[in-house]
Amino acid sequence: MTSKEQHTSERGYGSWPTPITSEVVVAAAVSLGGVAVDGDSLWWAESRPADGGRTVLVRDGIDVLPAPFDARTAVHEYGGGAWWVSGGVAWFCNWADQRLYRLVPGSEPQPVTAEPSTPRGERWADGAVHPGGQKMACVRERHPDGGGPADVVNEIVAMPLTGGEVEVLVSGPNFVSSPRWSADGAHLAWCEWDHPNMPWDDSRLVVDDDLVAGGKGESVQQPRWADDGSLLFISDRTDWWNLYRWTPDGCVEPVVVIDAEIGVPPWIFGQSRYALLGGGRVVLAYQRDGVDTLAVWDGDRLLDLDVASTAVGALTSRGDDVYLVGASATAEPELHRVRVVGTSVSETEVVRPARDLGLDPSWFSVPEPVDFASGERTSHALFYSPASATHEAPAGELPPLLVKIHGGPTGSSLAVLDLGIQYWTSRGFAVVDVNYAGSTGYGRAYRKLLEGEWGVADVEDCQAAAEHLVETGRVDPARLCIRGGSAGGFTTLAALAFGDMFAAGANMFGVADLEALVVETHKFESRYLDGLVGPYPEAREVYLERSPIHHLEGFDAPLITLQGLEDEVVPPAQSEMIVAALRAKGVPVAYVAFAGEQHGFRQAANIRTALDSELSFYAQVLGFDLPPGEDLPKVAIENL
Repeated sequence: MTSKEQHTSERGYGSWPTPITSEVVVAAAVSLGGVAVDGDSLWWAESRPADGGRTVLVRDGIDVLPAPFDARTAVHEYGGGAWWVSGGVAWFCNWADQRLYRLVPGSEPQPVTAEPSTPRGERWADGAVHPGGQKMACVRERHPDGGGPADVVNEIVAMPLTGGEVEVLVSGPNFVSSPRWSADGAHLAWCEWDHPNMPWDDSRLVVDDDLVAGGKGESVQQPRWADDGSLLFISDRTDWWNLYRWTPDGCVEPVVVIDAEIGVPPWIFGQSRYALLGGGRVVLAYQRDGVDTLAVWDGDRLLDLDVASTAVGALTSRGDDVYLVGASATAEPELHRVRVVGTSVSETEVVRPARDLGLDPSWFSVPEPVDFASGERTSHALFYSPASATHEAPAGELPPLLVKIHGGPTGSSLAVLDLGIQYWTSRGFAVVDVNYAGSTGYGRAYRKLLEGEWGVADVEDCQAAAEHLVETGRVDPARLCIRGGSAGGFTTLAALAFGDMFAAGANMFGVADLEALVVETHKFESRYLDGLVGPYPEAREVYLERSPIHHLEGFDAPLITLQGLEDEVVPPAQSEMIVAALRAKGVPVAYVAFAGEQHGFRQAANIRTALDSELSFYAQVLGFDLPPGEDLPKVAIENL
């Protein structure tokens, strides 16, 4: 029976039966992290919700990090770059105590750093072993006892591979990243930046204390030494994050300059969007309209490679082989090996396959890039239509819409298979994933549109996306909902407080009070709002004007809030204050809190509860039935 012939049952949008349950969303799910080549071995990281969100190191397909060790760093709170390898040995930052450990596969990890006087007070990330094999450099973040964000110190340090005296190599900048040794070990390159900048604003590339690129109006990232002694890096000096080369004579020359993003916002350490091949070739990923393309630069031309992935990360190489984590609109992330001979793909292999979902592709909604007018600018989104292999809606009915808002706000949404979205579309929801003004993937100028406009431009774009879909007859104007996490949660709350377009909203660990956030948040983001809102306290009135908690007079739509109780980025008090205020006002409100979760949900049971609670919330406030046989706990909604 074909998929088309299976579409015989009618049922209202939002209540279609689906095999994509919350259990399926998390069952055997893993998030693939960094990838590293070490001699003949290939290492990678897997974050596993079924194992409490623990990040495990894998070598050649075999787990090598025993429980309860968890290779995850809290540097910048967002982490990344928590492990590195050389000569068959790995070094990793352990989540529980944030100490650095040395791992020889088959043996128990051994601590390399001492226990700090303040629990978790020393954190480590983004290391590189010296070519001489006697020491390594990495980022150290120190949290003094009783200190606040202003007291945290970020440095690049060196130490022996088995531990010992720590030597400070770089100190002074507010932030440092990407320490990288030249092939002969004679030079060290790194990136640095200072408050109030974020790394995607103004940052600097330094070699041996000499500034070689970056500065005011330029963001640099991902330095990598070539064997000839030149240094490649990514810069947005021509509006887009493109690829450049610095040579020891002080020259900087373009390598690949295109109207597309090779770089990505450096929220985490250890990102890799390009890899070096023989013959001067470079394999890289570039992004346009929410879609990544893998390509090879042969010294003269940039040629697209024939691979199916539309989202690419963790690029590394060995010989002519390129390793990458790739996903597409119909496939979850997998670890691929792509052999590039000359300028074409000669062989591909899936090294670490995604889980077998056992689902007909007709269950999947394939995203459609959408451009729409928002005031005088053109903004961008990915639109997902409802999709089912077995059901369709009655003639004339339009689907409810979920306006999905990515975090950051300096982030972006990509066209990849996300079962967290398909959970909704397979039930008959439409979803629009908005790359609002300030999102990455559209050049520096588009990213800068949110400067001083957070809580305004992002809200306008989310409303404009919904209006566009209403005007084109694709969604039900009476059932528009909005949802987002972190910065996306702030936009959700702002859209509900300052407008009346949306029938309901879901806030995941979002910001209700900008003033409280700027006082309470961690060092990495403690000056982020200087650019997004204005310097504090000089712009205090703007903080109050933009904060949903101070503008509840127009906040009447039902809201569900979900929050991790160990969140250091957006503290639980942010969620608790908006829930208490709406409760007192008589607005329908639900609150689900998760012990043991930080900024985002990593544990399988909690991910399931979050999804199912949100579905139960929409079913109650929008008035549709859940599919037959789907017995979900009914989330408690006060004032309904």
